[in-house]
Amino acid sequence: MYHSVHRGTSDHYLLIFPGPRGSFLRDPAGPATRNQLTSKMTESSRTETSAGKGPPAASSGEESNGRQSHLLLQPRREPFEYGLLPIPKLIFTDGTLTLTSVKEKLLRHHATALQRIDAVGLADGLKISLAEAGIVLDTLVSVLPSEPEDLDSVDVRDLVLFLYIQSYKRLISKTHKDSAAVADVWPSTSVFDGYLSALTPIQLKRCSSRRSMPSPADEEAHQLSYLEKHMENMVSLLADSIEGEGDESLVLTLDSFQRLGLIIQFTDNGNEGIPLSQVFPLFANRDANAPHISVPASKVLDWLLQSIAISLEHIAAADKSPTRETAMGGINDGDFTMVDASANKAKLQSNGSPSGLFEHGTAHLRSQTIVEGICKASLVKQASNTMRHPVKVLNCHDSVIYILAPLSYATVYGCSDAIIVVGAVGKALRVEHCERVQVITAAKRLCIANCRECIFFLGINHNPLILGDNHKLQVAPFNTSYPQLAEHMSQVGINVNINRWNEPLVLGMVDPHDSLSHPAGLSDTQSESATCLDPDQFTNFLIPKWFGATLVESTECNPFPLPEAYVAAQKKTHNVLNEVQETIRSAQLDEIKKRDIASALHTHFKDWLYASGNIRQLYCL
Repeated sequence: MYHSVHRGTSDHYLLIFPGPRGSFLRDPAGPATRNQLTSKMTESSRTETSAGKGPPAASSGEESNGRQSHLLLQPRREPFEYGLLPIPKLIFTDGTLTLTSVKEKLLRHHATALQRIDAVGLADGLKISLAEAGIVLDTLVSVLPSEPEDLDSVDVRDLVLFLYIQSYKRLISKTHKDSAAVADVWPSTSVFDGYLSALTPIQLKRCSSRRSMPSPADEEAHQLSYLEKHMENMVSLLADSIEGEGDESLVLTLDSFQRLGLIIQFTDNGNEGIPLSQVFPLFANRDANAPHISVPASKVLDWLLQSIAISLEHIAAADKSPTRETAMGGINDGDFTMVDASANKAKLQSNGSPSGLFEHGTAHLRSQTIVEGICKASLVKQASNTMRHPVKVLNCHDSVIYILAPLSYATVYGCSDAIIVVGAVGKALRVEHCERVQVITAAKRLCIANCRECIFFLGINHNPLILGDNHKLQVAPFNTSYPQLAEHMSQVGINVNINRWNEPLVLGMVDPHDSLSHPAGLSDTQSESATCLDPDQFTNFLIPKWFGATLVESTECNPFPLPEAYVAAQKKTHNVLNEVQETIRSAQLDEIKKRDIASALHTHFKDWLYASGNIRQLYCL
């Protein structure tokens, strides 16, 4: 699969081409023990299958085209990266105890005959506000593997699984590897020195140290470890009870099994999107039009656990260098303290096998485009560069980044003193740990977390979410255009007639999924909201003409209508400019004074270019 990593400094860019995934595994038992476990499980799988027990083996070996099939279980990154909400009432730390009763209550009193629930029913069932229920449903819809036909309700099983993973804690970010380079662009002093000086040295280090996002392989290993620990609980939440004893008392229907597609997926030689129903042997040959056919949940669980173990083995085998393992020593893979599903253990433990999954082979990196470490430069990514994959812009400083492409998901993380244009995002954009950054985007959804002095120029269909420890954020209407923007927005389903740029929803300051997103001991008060940019300070942003484009759209072609106050401010600015120009033209001045006036105007304009950061735009033009 395509994986692009773009790294750069002010002097050069480095392109890293696709290669084997490298990672490390935090395992108290050590790599040797995990190797033995995987080996034993695979040997057990072969024994059981040959004896006629467990799921029949899927086709393996050489396929008709000579390509070796390598089915690997991978976590879907979307719910873990874009689906976690800092709403305390959504976090259940007692395993399935509370969520089982919540599921039964929702099905009994609030769900439709199709087991779907809307915001009103969810608000009443969870005792949360209607606004919070709306956020929950909209966030869940944004991370589902496919767009549902009904956007106003969700399947209760999807909801329960979504609520369960709210217990996940993100992998702790690491200090940026190039501290010298970061120090040059991340100043030690800022307008928040008074705020920072009140913190203890440990808290100050946590707040001011530049952190980099963990690598995709590290995050995947962390997510797999979480799934391995909690899969028993999640399967039991989806299972139905029937008359029987032991293994046979809990069953999973095909429809319920496919709900796991919210959090996991299978790849074959890096090709994603393989239906779950075609991977699990006991469902592979079943009629898709008979979703109520069921199998023992214990066989599904064992097959999933062994599949996860094999995937972890692939990651561990990809890179076993001592320096890599040492660097991982301090990484915490913990999640919320949660009761194990010991009550379900007797029912769910069995001897199934992950038939069709190979123990050895190349581990493929997930499909995404990463722009990282751009400093004092400009960079352009178009649709042909991103291939509709999720995009991450990481640790870019004093630069202008143009992502002019239709995207499903995008992340901006750890940037400072930069302008970042993200063309059209159909699912969700997340901006986190940024300072003095201007983000210009047309998107369906936006989440802002732990940012300072940032301005967001938005064309957005849903209310922007603001959470975490933010300071001096500003929002403004969308202010740019480029030739393919209308086409890109149409491709991802953005409605230009809806723009909620000035209607942010503010959640808590403490993010329970990230232990370093706030100083220790900070109370969970409401996060600081954003203010609207003064119309007199609003300016259009011109995207340069590149690649011989025959059509150049000006910012007058802004697809989102400007509010009247901003239209009036622009007219006022244009009128003042025309008056100044007319005054200079009509003034009876000699050549020396004309040169003095021109020199003064040029000097002030140059000072403004540097002070506003727009000098970088001039370089692009």
